[in-house]
Amino acid sequence: MGVEGCCNKKVMEEEALVKNITSLAAAIGELPSLSPSPAVNALFTELVTSCIPTSTVDVDALGPEAQEMRARLIRLCADAEGHLEAHYSDLLAAHDNPLDHLTLFPYFNNYIKLSQLEHGLLARHVPGPAPARVAFLGSGPLPLSSLVLAARHLPDASFDNYDISGEANERASKRLVRNDAAAGARMAFRTADVADVTTELAGYDVVFLAALVGMAAEEKARLVEHLGRRHMAPGAALVVRSAHGARGFLYPVVDPEEIRRGGFEVLTVHHPEDEVINSVIIARKAAAPAAVAADGDVPVNNGGMPAQCAVAVSRPCLGCACELGTRAHQKMKEMAMEEMEA
Repeated sequence: MGVEGCCNKKVMEEEALVKNITSLAAAIGELPSLSPSPAVNALFTELVTSCIPTSTVDVDALGPEAQEMRARLIRLCADAEGHLEAHYSDLLAAHDNPLDHLTLFPYFNNYIKLSQLEHGLLARHVPGPAPARVAFLGSGPLPLSSLVLAARHLPDASFDNYDISGEANERASKRLVRNDAAAGARMAFRTADVADVTTELAGYDVVFLAALVGMAAEEKARLVEHLGRRHMAPGAALVVRSAHGARGFLYPVVDPEEIRRGGFEVLTVHHPEDEVINSVIIARKAAAPAAVAADGDVPVNNGGMPAQCAVAVSRPCLGCACELGTRAHQKMKEMAMEEMEA
């Protein structure tokens, strides 16, 4: 096949993908509720399955109509994710020791893989003493990222979890962490808009900014500038969850250049090719004008981590399509049977 044939094939594949995603977005938009159900699970299974394979599509280059569809779809994904986390937060809270049953959540393995990836990239590109104070911005009703990082990677760190929803923090703090003295001593939950969190940011060694905090590109850029140009300490580290290729239909794509303009050195950009949907950007608050952003998993500056370090990370992804289609559906069937027997 010649160059022209390859180009035509690529265009046809991208057009077919966008057409399929548009159809799924329309179907999801017609659902009466985005709370977990067989219908919701089935549609999101198909959506994630369509978006996970490596794709050459550039979502930022789509036409206006497709861009509007994508923006609506990301909001729908965010709403569905919120419903799912709230549902499983309540389910876990029914147990005497909720944190002993985190594997009930259908995407728990995805959180483990993503947290391992982020911690590994951070340790590689910002080596130094382990952080002692961590902030997670956009932690939600089921703060699995903080819980996994605290238990598996940062055993001596304390975590401040910020969310704009008081209800989400209520679920996380008083229902999940309530009976675990060790977790309770290391986890705090604060209700605030990220844009209103100011002087506290200078006191963290690591700050995580969720993927769905600032869904529009302009809003995300303002938040990054809020962190980098105004309130994070010089030398602080930033970990941002983004998306790449067709996965940009599920989560906002963060341009590394926007991170640089926000006052950071971009140290590496990593695009997973497995079921971990989110890309990961590791950056550091610049003490001087920021270096040019890296494109790909390529280090820009491997200096050590100073005393004050912040990492911003997005909310975890919808998860593995297989888990969405099997484990989540199976859990709901089991719950329904338990309710009938009760």
